[in-house]
Amino acid sequence: MKNIIDSQDISEITSFYTYGTWRFQKGWKPLQIVDAEGCHFTDANGKTYLDFSSQLMCVNLGHKNKAIIDAIEKQAKKLSYVAPGFTTDVRAELSKLLVEILPDGLDKFFFTTSGTEANEAAIKIAKMYTGKSKIIARYRSYHGSTMGSIAATGDPRRWSAEPSGKISAVIFAPEVNCYDCPINHTYPTCEIACVEYIEHMIENESDVAAIIIEPVVGTNGVLIPPKEYLPRLRKICDDNNVLLIADEVMSGWCRTGKWFAVDNWNVIPDILVTAKGITNAAIPLGLCATSRNIANYFDDHFFSHGHTYEAHPLTLAPAIAAINEMKRLNLNDRANKIGKFLGEKLSELKSKHISVGDVRGIGLFWCVELVKNQITKEPFNSKLDKVSGKQLLVDKVAGEMMKNGVFIQPWLSHFVIAPPLIISEEEILVGIKALDNALTIADNEIKS
Repeated sequence: MKNIIDSQDISEITSFYTYGTWRFQKGWKPLQIVDAEGCHFTDANGKTYLDFSSQLMCVNLGHKNKAIIDAIEKQAKKLSYVAPGFTTDVRAELSKLLVEILPDGLDKFFFTTSGTEANEAAIKIAKMYTGKSKIIARYRSYHGSTMGSIAATGDPRRWSAEPSGKISAVIFAPEVNCYDCPINHTYPTCEIACVEYIEHMIENESDVAAIIIEPVVGTNGVLIPPKEYLPRLRKICDDNNVLLIADEVMSGWCRTGKWFAVDNWNVIPDILVTAKGITNAAIPLGLCATSRNIANYFDDHFFSHGHTYEAHPLTLAPAIAAINEMKRLNLNDRANKIGKFLGEKLSELKSKHISVGDVRGIGLFWCVELVKNQITKEPFNSKLDKVSGKQLLVDKVAGEMMKNGVFIQPWLSHFVIAPPLIISEEEILVGIKALDNALTIADNEIKS
């Protein structure tokens, strides 16, 4: 084994000894990254890439933000860890900052080390608070990789966890998808049947504790609800004593031009979950924020949840720095302004390439969806293609972009385009040019 280590480079050592996530392991040779700054990162050969998706849609402030680095360094020297049964100044300071920017009334917090764990906490809290067992989730969703959160995930990453890993009390509703509605294929206008069906589900199910949604769906296609959707869902939940959980792991932290996506519709969930951009992904931190009504329940009822790294001081300090940086840079306004520019350039690609079925976005959160036919909206690949290991067309397009120095996040038949919120118009044009050139691969697939 020692000879293998001595004779192979870092990429080969990594693939031999460690797992690559959400993939077949055979043939995986990850690219070694040695540096990152601003909107770019650099590989071991010195080649620099534009980060057109903020890695996993999480480096909202760009790489190597000095304020965040300084906060981590300062906290590490001051107090790197204390058990969650104690408290720290950063725990109190971050809590006060969160109350200022979260939707009104969400003022009781449980800190985790990932969005997955935060969603796991939200599901458990909802069940403990309501005394009910069922959770409604939606197809084309992703809520995490642990058994509870993956059971509530609608996309094919859930499949391998079933049936033994599935929480039997999760049931799925249709997603909101105004480009290719799963219910009203023939209607010329939206009648929000997707949300009305959720009320039908609640009425015909017993024991529903909560519904968990991504207000703007992330990895599964940046699906943006019509203006009536979230207010109507809030009323349905209120009328039926069902909690509304908003998964803002990806859509939070100025990504949609508001602190949180629900703010675009003035809807307040009972529980809000977030992670990723909360520390600019420099340190793993997740947050489960609940209403005071839920908090008060646990004054006299046992709160049956916790873990070693809850409220870890080294994770909380960079969150304070990140929030202050977002305020200083006025990133909500910037996301709207630069996002409009990005949307215009992406829309130009739609009129140019026969493989582009839809371009949609909000703030600096965009999606380009590829199709074989713009009329029928038939995708190039299926969910089964993904889990069976077939090379997807979007992977070919993304690979071509990497050759030209631009990283973009592909999934099934679309790309999630969510660059750092500090990106310039000039850098956006570089990304657009690379995507424009690479889309000829998809166009030629149709023509052949």
